[in-house]
Amino acid sequence: MGKVLAIANQKGGVGKTTTSVNLAASLRVTRKKVLLIDLDPQGNATMGSGIDKNHLDESIYELLSQETNFDAVVVRAEAAEYDLLPSNGDLVAAEIELMSAENREFRLRHIIEPIKHRYDYIVIDCPPSLNMLTINALVAADGVVIPMQCEYYALEGLSALMETIGAIRDRFNPTLKIEGILRTMYDPRNKLTIEVNGQLFNYFGDTVYRTVVPRNVRLAEAPSFGKPVIKYDKQSRGAIAYLALAGELLRRNDEAAANASG
Repeated sequence: MGKVLAIANQKGGVGKTTTSVNLAASLRVTRKKVLLIDLDPQGNATMGSGIDKNHLDESIYELLSQETNFDAVVVRAEAAEYDLLPSNGDLVAAEIELMSAENREFRLRHIIEPIKHRYDYIVIDCPPSLNMLTINALVAADGVVIPMQCEYYALEGLSALMETIGAIRDRFNPTLKIEGILRTMYDPRNKLTIEVNGQLFNYFGDTVYRTVVPRNVRLAEAPSFGKPVIKYDKQSRGAIAYLALAGELLRRNDEAAANASG
């Protein structure tokens, strides 16, 4: 059965979509079967995967609205080599409609459960707010990957997200766990980065990934070409960082599985 990872942080501009697209592509390089779900109405993960959000026959909106089925919506992101549930501005309507829907928190879980066996990893790109779409992602997920910058307001936002994850765990998804905290746009020359970095390890210890994602021009350029960075410039520091993250994530999961069986 596939492992479902929500890439979440209520703060915008922390590298959520960059992480979703590039982690999915890096897991694919390791021969894993991967599905990326774009749950953000901005559709940036869709465009960054080489799919034009403006020319979709159907999107994840129709799935959440129960108007169609998974196979009618899923597309192959050829450049990235993974499957994608694409998104566009229609998804704003889904968020409004879900507010009054029955079992509204479970819509995405009900979409994922029948197809989970097809994939090794399902990666969900969440919107940059704690809305009903993000709640759906957290209810459907096994783990949460939290990208964050080492800056002044980051820890404050992180504590609010932890409270939300705790509330989701208590009410809807008791097995939800924090998969890891990923430091993005990392600049070790910055004094504030070093201070926040130290606080992160004090509070969260081994939950913080050892891998850091540096500021990288190639990483920023890749989406405009509709490609993950590993397909755009595999020698770049950004590509190497996300490959390292995929490796670290896989190692952690293998160790957890070994401990559970042992």
